[in-house]
Parts: sequence; C-alpha cells; structure tokens
Amino acid sequence: MEEQRDEKLWRLAKKRADFQRSLASYFIVNAFLWLIWWFTAGRHGVNTGMPWPLWSMLGWGIGLLFQYMDAYGGDKNGLVEKEYEKLKNKKP
Repeated sequence: MEEQRDEKLWRLAKKRADFQRSLASYFIVNAFLWLIWWFTAGRHGVNTGMPWPLWSMLGWGIGLLFQYMDAYGGDKNGLVEKEYEKLKNKKP
C-alpha cells in the first residue's frame, strides 16, 4: 500500500528541486555566455568596459535569489503564527 504524502512537504520539496535545477542552469548558461564573450572580445581586449555577461548574471541572479528565499527561506505562515502567538501572549 502506498503511503500518503504530506502535500505541504511535497510542495516544499518541489520548490527546492526546481531551485536546484534553476541553479544548475544558471551556472551552465552563464559559463557558456562568458566563453562567448571571451572568444569574441575578452581575450583581444576589444571591450575594455564592463563585460556584457555580467548583466545576465546580475538579472538572473536576482531572480534566483528570490527563488532561493521561497524554497529555503522558511515558511511564511510559520512566521505569521509565531508573531500571532507573541502578540496573543503579550496581552495589554
């Protein structure tokens, strides 16, 4: 007989697996972009300003940070419940 799974834990596990896939994609794609930059302009010193792959790393990295916070940052409902209990026990 198959064991019933906890839906809350299943959603959390799915978020974490999605984050791990996104992180792997981030490194692979950005490494490829850096290689393109290096072979087209970087090694010849053509572009002495800021390398353009930094922009993709920055933009995608911000999105990845939010995804990390959603997957590993803690349960928002748990934080709300803790605050509620604190306020309830404080009674004026």
